[in-house]
Amino acid sequence: MRIAAISDVHGNAMALEAVLADVAGRRVDVVVNLGDLLSGGLEPARTADLLIPLDLPTVCGNHERQVLAARPGATGRSDAFARDRMTPRHLEWFASLPPTVQVAPGVLACHGTPTSDLTYLLHSIEGRAMRPATAGEVRDRVAGALHQRLVLCGHTHLAAVHQVEGGPLVVNPGSVGWPAYDDDEPSFHVVEAGSPHARYAVVDDAGGAWAAELVSVAYDWDAAARLARRNGRPDLVRPLTLGVL
Repeated sequence: MRIAAISDVHGNAMALEAVLADVAGRRVDVVVNLGDLLSGGLEPARTADLLIPLDLPTVCGNHERQVLAARPGATGRSDAFARDRMTPRHLEWFASLPPTVQVAPGVLACHGTPTSDLTYLLHSIEGRAMRPATAGEVRDRVAGALHQRLVLCGHTHLAAVHQVEGGPLVVNPGSVGWPAYDDDEPSFHVVEAGSPHARYAVVDDAGGAWAAELVSVAYDWDAAARLARRNGRPDLVRPLTLGVL
């Protein structure tokens, strides 16, 4: 089986189109979407209109949950930006998304970890930065999914691969549309991919065990940055064009 995993599009339709075009040349059996679909400062409605007809196996990320639960004036600006531009059809799609998807026997998709959309799986916070999680940390975070052969996760926006001893290969494809950000949960930290490329992963078991290729795709990130500025989000210009804050 050959799987393309995408995650963390965050309403960047330009990056999504570039990734989907690249995927189309790779003869995959299925494309799996790991959540955080529209929240940001770019094109949430157009992104939704690109994704919905594809009917991809898609998990609910923390931003989908936050948008659905949001009360007016009580949500972050990225979620509010998306919610204000979503149609009832888009919201109905959000409400249909499950927290995990069993893509195939032995293949589980989630956003953060199999049990939390807010917990990083392959990375941990240290000071203001991210570090690779230890083998013990990863094992603890997939404790309920050790019987799986492959776990696909997103949320950190950083591409990574980790083989759990006696357990699954864990693959984070990185972010399609938002390569750098900061967050204050569970404590303030900065995440930077280091380049503006749109990222995804191709995973296959042709050799008898799952193996992953992490893919970086160029697109017109200057155009995306100009759009962010027009939308009142100059804070996204540097992340979108450089992959750093």
